[in-house]
Amino acid sequence: MKYYKYSIIIPSFNRADEIFELLQSLARIKFPLERFEIIVADDGSTDNTPQVVEQMRHLFPFDLKYFTQTNQGPGAARNLGMQQASGDFFIFVDSDVTVPQDWLANIDRALHQEQAAAFGGPDTYRKDFPALLKAINYSMTSFLTTGGLRGKKGKKLAKFYPRSFNMGLSRQLWQKIGGFSNLRHGQDIEFSNRILKSGAKVIFVPDAPVFHKRRTNLRRFFKQVFNWGVARINLYKMDRQMLEAVHALPAIATLIVLLVTVLAIFWQPARILFEIGLILGLLLLLISMVDAFLMYKEFKPAFYLPIVIPFQIFGYGLGFIYNFIRRVILKKGAKVGFQRNYYK
Repeated sequence: MKYYKYSIIIPSFNRADEIFELLQSLARIKFPLERFEIIVADDGSTDNTPQVVEQMRHLFPFDLKYFTQTNQGPGAARNLGMQQASGDFFIFVDSDVTVPQDWLANIDRALHQEQAAAFGGPDTYRKDFPALLKAINYSMTSFLTTGGLRGKKGKKLAKFYPRSFNMGLSRQLWQKIGGFSNLRHGQDIEFSNRILKSGAKVIFVPDAPVFHKRRTNLRRFFKQVFNWGVARINLYKMDRQMLEAVHALPAIATLIVLLVTVLAIFWQPARILFEIGLILGLLLLLISMVDAFLMYKEFKPAFYLPIVIPFQIFGYGLGFIYNFIRRVILKKGAKVGFQRNYYK
């Protein structure tokens, strides 16, 4: 059996604390040291990222490399990492994740067993995450919410697109399809779309999760999902295959809620529909809260869900509607969404 060497590529911009935590977790993985390298692709950080990388290089025996460029965005940073990599496979993780000890071994086993050219893995939570992050993790990954639209093995609501927080491809496939685009949001979907269109075998590796400690609060979360709704229309304008009917469901739900709410003010049938919808919505929230309690074995994450789930559905829906009107109906140019103070 041929052994693969892996290049683990981490794009980063002013995330020294996250890089430190991620590299600590990578130092603990159970995998032969000679079979992987770690590349920090720095997108022009002005914090102490270089010093953190140098410190970790002296503390741990793994092959750790650091490259930097002027600030150009995460896609360009990932491309820099691939250009400098020596591995047979390139694996991408975001700086705000950590990995379990068997993460790389499970990826390696799956790629060999399936003879795949690309893969994607799930994201999940650590037990020490705060309650809000656990609630957001639930909303982002549960099949009861829009997390169920992300697509994965065994769940066919939507096509499975590997995501850049936990995905990889072979060097040969990269040489065939090229690198990441300069999209600010949705670039991993566009990259994965090219992987799928190439005919390469793509697999989902369920036992290779990353712990995704999203750098977020409710304000950031709303901006983030709004921008994803905007991005879905931008992706559609690039290739219609990147928009499936199921991706429009949050926008349709948002429109229905807005329309029925307005009509209910002065039209009795709409008031009845509003009351029925409210009951069904509360029932879904209750089911989600119970499910989240059973998952986490604590109450706090469940109590955040009546805020987090509407933020996700309506935030995404409003972004989708806004950019659909702008780009599809009014025929205007590409729009990014929230940019200023995005992480504040």
